[in-house]
Amino acid sequence: MKYTIDAENKPLGRLAVEVAVLLRGKNKADYVPYKDVGDTVVVKNVDKIKYTGNKLENKNYFRFTGYLGNLKKTTLKEFLIKKGPREVLRNAVMGMLCKNKLRAKQIKRLRFE
Repeated sequence: MKYTIDAENKPLGRLAVEVAVLLRGKNKADYVPYKDVGDTVVVKNVDKIKYTGNKLENKNYFRFTGYLGNLKKTTLKEFLIKKGPREVLRNAVMGMLCKNKLRAKQIKRLRFE
């Protein structure tokens, strides 16, 4: 099944929870954690997501280059400029999916319009 979600004026976290539940298939009666029974999710109007509070200045994204002392830190505002709102939502959903082999299959079913 294919779900279409309109992201206009929805907070980032609540939208990410909704998408993650559909990708995992937790809304289905035959859900089991070790099977991939989720559906395809298409998100529209990703550029109109609402960021509540002071997240643009206070929320940080970290990445490690692999070298000593090279932990890179960027704020949400810088991340939006560099990567775009699609990657922000994708990153939020990735954090809510199980950290195992199923996550790669599940995140591939997330599409943007």
